[in-house]
Amino acid sequence: MSSEQGIRKYILVLQWPAPSEDDFDVLISMEDLLQSDFLDTYGVVDGHDFGAGEMNIFIQTDRPLEAFQHAKTSLGTDARWAYVRAAYRPVGEEHYVVVWPKALEVFSMS
Repeated sequence: MSSEQGIRKYILVLQWPAPSEDDFDVLISMEDLLQSDFLDTYGVVDGHDFGAGEMNIFIQTDRPLEAFQHAKTSLGTDARWAYVRAAYRPVGEEHYVVVWPKALEVFSMS
């Protein structure tokens, strides 16, 4: 199965603080926008999770840095982008490589 049809090599996670249940609607809007913008060029938006004070969007990709830049183009005008944390990991592994912000040393998910 080719990567265009199957699982990609990496999971890119875009993460934001979510102090309120009201943030869930924002998460869904951002996810919908990414799904319409990605069109399988840089990856596939593969869902989200919400809770424990954070919200995450997952993107399966073979090119995590390019996928991040594309997500930045899609979502960068939203004021929330200033609070994004992003990291990727190979599928099947647990260690994340931080993409943004550059000063972030450890990326984790609740």
